[in-house]
Amino acid sequence: MELRKRMIKRTIGGETFLVPVGRAVYESNGLYFLTEVGAFIWDLLPQARDEEELLAAVLESYEVEEDIARADISEFLGKLKEMAIL
Repeated sequence: MELRKRMIKRTIGGETFLVPVGRAVYESNGLYFLTEVGAFIWDLLPQARDEEELLAAVLESYEVEEDIARADISEFLGKLKEMAIL
């Protein structure tokens, strides 16, 4: 999946955030908080082909029902698209 804005993941005080860099600094509204699973998905995005691949990775790594994981992944990716990150 292609990232449209340059962001780096940083952990600050035990919390994980996306920090815009380069031109994204001027196009973004600050830092974006990531949950543990959000950070896990973020790390997979550059090499993931589609949502199904992300779903398989989440189901393998976390104890969660498939329908809940699918909905959460869809919501997370939707937010990234809204912010023009993905």
